[in-house]
Amino acid sequence: MGTPEQTACGRRILLVLSGGIAACKAPDLIRSLRERGFSVRCVMAQAAAQFVTPLTVSALSGDTVYQDLFSLTDEAQMGHIRLSREADLVLVAPCTASLMARMATGLADDLASTVLLATDKPVMIAPAMNTKMWEHPATQANRSTLLERGIRIIEPGVGELACGEYGVGRMAEVPGIVAAVEAHFRLHQSRFVLSGLRALVTSGPTIEAIDPVRFISNHSSGRQGHAVAAALATLGADVTLVHGPVSLPAPPGVSAVPVQSAREMLQACLSVIEEGKVDVAVCVAAVADWYAHYTSSKIKKGQDPAPLSLSLHPNPDILATLSRPGPHRPRLVIGFAAETGDLVEQARAKRQRKGCDWICANDVSPGTGTFGGMRNTVYLVTETTEEYWPAMDKTEVADRLVRSVASALGYASSVSSAAEKVS
Repeated sequence: MGTPEQTACGRRILLVLSGGIAACKAPDLIRSLRERGFSVRCVMAQAAAQFVTPLTVSALSGDTVYQDLFSLTDEAQMGHIRLSREADLVLVAPCTASLMARMATGLADDLASTVLLATDKPVMIAPAMNTKMWEHPATQANRSTLLERGIRIIEPGVGELACGEYGVGRMAEVPGIVAAVEAHFRLHQSRFVLSGLRALVTSGPTIEAIDPVRFISNHSSGRQGHAVAAALATLGADVTLVHGPVSLPAPPGVSAVPVQSAREMLQACLSVIEEGKVDVAVCVAAVADWYAHYTSSKIKKGQDPAPLSLSLHPNPDILATLSRPGPHRPRLVIGFAAETGDLVEQARAKRQRKGCDWICANDVSPGTGTFGGMRNTVYLVTETTEEYWPAMDKTEVADRLVRSVASALGYASSVSSAAEKVS
């Protein structure tokens, strides 16, 4: 192999092997990928060679194995920048806690981490480590960072570990990794299946200023709304994302409109809808229900402060406004209901009250970790059905919702298989 030309499958994988006993699975993984028509080129961390020999990896992949960042021969034949980009997917299996940390912080101190920092291609990782290492807050923070950057994570399994302990941390089995790779490419092949669909998504909180230093808001991070916008754009939809103050970057291929208050968000949404036909509106933003009249000077509490009374006024109802019948109403209007109890009943009532087509009800009670977290548990309530979605990453919730949208609006049925779970 050894050349940038594509195989009959047309898909090239750069497999990065980091150190760890799970590197022993590399021969089986390489063999399985090649049996399915993928070409495989390998980068090995120095520690990986303690568990599987470069000669074995080279023989099974049919290509040179790259190990040393400072090898003059390798750099002359295949520079690390070129190596990082002559692939359709970069797969890290196994991915140790150390490599996850270096990826999250942008370190590039060996060939594997340099390739990962230099690549402009999709990256998928299969973590493998001791249970306590996986559960450590630092590793979970790194996991969250990588997910936010669009890296797909093939979650580790539960079982007996090489250290003799039992728990989560085993690298996913080879068939599961191969299935995730194939699902990724099915999604890639169907990336324009929603071409022509115009979508409006709202995300994040709104903030309602009280004075120059204080405001009313909530704990929404914007992760779920941004994930929905990203999932729609990945499949080729023309997406406008109207979002409140968040720390997340706008997803690639999405037109972002930042706003502050609920009234600004409503005006931005109406402007998008009035510009042209919007097929689907997904209102994920956690809009503040009330606002106070703004005071241009900071409110002083004085030496002996008396209780402060604020006169709160209802904000405009964005979801209800977009759901009203009229020439500009989207074909499908979806709302999110952040509730703390009786999810289905409250979602049914909200759908009727707002006039929208669907409601995604999620539990934001204390302890659920939904607001600001990476996972969500959803009930999808329509006019005729109620569907329970168990706890999953917000990216997975977004993928599942987009499949439902595509089906409801009559787009290609291939979305159903293309958007299979890969993280």
